Amino acid sequence: MSDRKQFLVVMVVAALLVSWLGWRGFVVTSLNQRLKDDPVVADYPYQHRVLRVEGGTAIMSSLRSHDVSTREALTTLFPSMKSLPDNHREWQRAERELARVQARAGNLILQASSISRIRWELDNNWYHLTRMQSNSFH
Repeated sequence: MSDRKQFLVVMVVAALLVSWLGWRGFVVTSLNQRLKDDPVVADYPYQHRVLRVEGGTAIMSSLRSHDVSTREALTTLFPSMKSLPDNHREWQRAERELARVQARAGNLILQASSISRIRWELDNNWYHLTRMQSNSFH
């Protein structure tokens, strides 16, 4: 194959790759716009978002995981709750609200025709940034 033909093949492959990456970015951006357009999800102190799409599965950010309890998530989100006793009704209210908003965010994304599943992934980056911000205030 001549150098010119090799160059053209490489350029076509590169253009296809860039287009595919751009399309994936567009899908994630448009799904995240759905979340921003919803007043309940957008007004919650933690912004759930689509991190990436793998096939028909949207991977979304979450404050909770097997390693991070709801209590830890809520005390990170609402530091003033640390002083409340475990049986305080504010804990139950905050847990219900977090669950309600996360479920709503997932349902909004499932309304997209290209998405058939949601997989939640711990938002380690949010925890890292939150810790950095709280350390800068001390």
